[in-house]
Amino acid sequence: MGGLTGVTTRGVSVVRDVPGLTPAQVDAVLSEDALAFVAGLHRTFGARRDELLAARAVRRAAIAAGGSLDFLPDTAHIRDGDWQVAPPAPGLVDRRAEITGPTDAKMLINALNSGAKVFMADFEDANVPTWSNMVVGQHNLSEAIAGTLGFVNPDGRRYTLNETTATLVPRPRGWHLPERHVLVDGQPIVAALFDAGLYLFRNALALRAAGRGPYFYLPKMESHLEARLWNDVFTAAQAELGLPVGTVRATVLIETLPAAFEMAEILYELREHSAGLNAGRWDYMFSTIKTFASRPAEFLLPDRNSVTMTVPFLRAYSELLVATCHRHGAHAIGGMAAFIPSRRDPEVNTVALAKVRADKERESGDGFDGSWVAHPDLVPVCTEVFDGVLGAAPNQLGRQRDDVHVTAADLLAVRDTPGAITAAGLRGNISVGVRYLESWLRGTGAVGIDNLMEDAATAEISRSQIFQWIAAGVTLDDGRSVTAELVRATLTEVLDEIRAMVGEQIYDGGRWKDAAAVFEETALGERFVEFLTLPAYERID
Repeated sequence: MGGLTGVTTRGVSVVRDVPGLTPAQVDAVLSEDALAFVAGLHRTFGARRDELLAARAVRRAAIAAGGSLDFLPDTAHIRDGDWQVAPPAPGLVDRRAEITGPTDAKMLINALNSGAKVFMADFEDANVPTWSNMVVGQHNLSEAIAGTLGFVNPDGRRYTLNETTATLVPRPRGWHLPERHVLVDGQPIVAALFDAGLYLFRNALALRAAGRGPYFYLPKMESHLEARLWNDVFTAAQAELGLPVGTVRATVLIETLPAAFEMAEILYELREHSAGLNAGRWDYMFSTIKTFASRPAEFLLPDRNSVTMTVPFLRAYSELLVATCHRHGAHAIGGMAAFIPSRRDPEVNTVALAKVRADKERESGDGFDGSWVAHPDLVPVCTEVFDGVLGAAPNQLGRQRDDVHVTAADLLAVRDTPGAITAAGLRGNISVGVRYLESWLRGTGAVGIDNLMEDAATAEISRSQIFQWIAAGVTLDDGRSVTAELVRATLTEVLDEIRAMVGEQIYDGGRWKDAAAVFEETALGERFVEFLTLPAYERID
């Protein structure tokens, strides 16, 4: 970590070498006052975050010893209550089409100009937490809010913001991640507090003056107590900045299995700051495998591409999310359409777009208020489908799903998932996992692979499925047993194919050796690695 300054009088050390920014721009983003603000959040809330991470480990140990998950008996009054979250904030009333992506300037401009209602600017799964990515991303968001963000392509094409743009909603990193480039009293700052705190300090007043507000997507929570911590962070930050309570709004991604049992409680904890819940597939599947990593045969999943949102346990989860949100006046936002349209193969587009349309029709029909896409070309499809259900209405908050009755057994009905575990599925997981990781280690977190936009969530499900299949002693459709030896042999074949395809020079200049090492460590270890981004983080910068 060359470039780490000495400890300042406020107890904060920070790396000031940020490729992509001038020294003056770095000083503007990482001002002494901004660093003091995020350091204050860390000092106030860091210990509680540590306690909550420890509570996660305690729950996993209890499950490993034969326990399970269920709705919390002590919070039944919250699930059954008639309370409501705050009304939708300006810019978040109509969310029928949302686009996601990283915070580089070109992506920001294209996404904000895409016609989507909301842009989820990602500091998390679609981003690699290099120091440059994190600080330049914060600079870009402020430039976008000011309307001054621009980009010039190497071919001379210029990109500027339209007069009307999508509502900007950043996603900070999850509670589990550190930011090692900022030390507070000698310890790495909690990355979530750095990301959210810096954005708030730099932009909250300007957003409020423009008639919007500082809004967030919050990832990877596992309990309502983690939502309570976020709520307290927002309350404290608003008080420090002189903002009314409720200025900050947050949409929570229900992307862990434990959180699915606490949806109402999570909304309740954030009720003054809540903007709804989001239902996704890959991280939720990954969390299901992780939660029961010590009991793989009981929660075995087939090839990942065969596990759609219509299978029983995912159907129960998504319907419960809509019903919970609408009962309490909160938006329910659907999952990602990750397809990247092909410029060369119209047949691929025809098939894929039909699947995208069918998926959005299912979501809009179930009562979702909007949904995610990964590419600007999919915004019109998503918008058209939701237009067909919403008409002139901005959302479906008035549609109560009183017909939904989901039990704990329904949420845990993983073994009812149809589908096979195949040699092609194994090879696909290895190929996607290692190709994504190689790009991640070079600093790119949103990667187009086989006409799909892949991010850390798809890499997680790829490696976790292999861990589960080995632990469960799975036999593939071709009769071979899934073993560490088979995975290593297949990984070698995949790397050889990649070398032949890209050429020796490009291959040798890449990060394939490191990618393979991270993949093996997280897929083939004796114990389940909680997040692959943790060991991968040690290999960047």
